[in-house]
Amino acid sequence: MVIFVPNHLYPQHMKKNLKLQTGLIIGMTLLAALSRLIPHPPNFTPLGAMALFGAAYFSKKHLAFLIPLAAWWISDILLNNLVYAKLYPEIYQGFSWMGNPVIYICLGLIVLIGWALLKKVNTVRVIGTATLAAVVFFLTNFNSMLTSPLYTKDFNGLLESYIAGIPFFRNTLVGNLVYSAILFGIYEWFLARRGVSKATTVA
Repeated sequence: MVIFVPNHLYPQHMKKNLKLQTGLIIGMTLLAALSRLIPHPPNFTPLGAMALFGAAYFSKKHLAFLIPLAAWWISDILLNNLVYAKLYPEIYQGFSWMGNPVIYICLGLIVLIGWALLKKVNTVRVIGTATLAAVVFFLTNFNSMLTSPLYTKDFNGLLESYIAGIPFFRNTLVGNLVYSAILFGIYEWFLARRGVSKATTVA
């Protein structure tokens, strides 16, 4: 369980630890988002893991939202303008400032899941929330029905959009599990290595 302690009550060495922990969480989240620039299978992304990671370790709730969202937004700008604009010039015309809004909403929902279920971090909880996050992402397929000309704008179109998304669900789930293992594993190793109490994690 993460407990927030006012900054002025910390000894100096604990303040330094907290700054280091905060920097590490932010840096790991940004690196995870930027890994999207590396060629990868469709839907094998760090989205769910980033949201859960922030929810688990930021005691300040606004940071749990802002840091993953900002990291994802930065990676969207780079991907859309440096990669996708070259691959799909008929779609990406001009500078793109933002990705799909539904994905940002999905990220926020996964942060809420992390708050509710990751008050205590352990392997079973991380696997469970990563799986639930994949389900939440899968449910966003309704957006394909709304925006794609491939689907009729009725129940049949909605059903078809979900059926079309089933093959990608596996990659979403595996991506969540792999990135969660990396993010949570490295950070828990860091805490253990430095002998840092989890009760003080993090600004």
